[in-house]
Amino acid sequence: MKTFTDAAGRTWTITLNLGTAMKVKAKLDIDLLQPEAGDPPLLTRLGTDELLLGEVFCALLEGQFEAHKVTADDVRAAFDGQTLLAAQKAFYEEMIDFFRSRGRNDRAKAVAKQMAMIEAAVTAAETRIDALDIDQAIQSAMTRGAMFGASPGPSASTPGS
Repeated sequence: MKTFTDAAGRTWTITLNLGTAMKVKAKLDIDLLQPEAGDPPLLTRLGTDELLLGEVFCALLEGQFEAHKVTADDVRAAFDGQTLLAAQKAFYEEMIDFFRSRGRNDRAKAVAKQMAMIEAAVTAAETRIDALDIDQAIQSAMTRGAMFGASPGPSASTPGS
């Protein structure tokens, strides 16, 4: 079981077991026990589609709504960016633990690799953004505009000159 705290200060516990996996499957038709299935694979979809990930979290956490005296809408409203990141990390760690204890190290490694790929992709994007030279980009755009946007002056061979 892995825990995280939402933006409203509530602590949630993510548990992956046969029961919670079946609940998500029944509610969303998503099989958490086959993270490599689909095209793109479920792991990729969960790593790139925050709305899908949020729905999975609501399904996983639904049994805790009553204890926190909240609705699914309350939970969604308390899932800001920081909460979604913490919940995603807890979810992936829970998946890794589940698959390792199940003897499915292949699936545990796939989840761990997905975590590493997301982190590497974010770092690569940040590096590219940091390397942008805004002044140079503006100057280049303006120079191209002057080259291609200006019309030539009249030619000496133009009739009527």
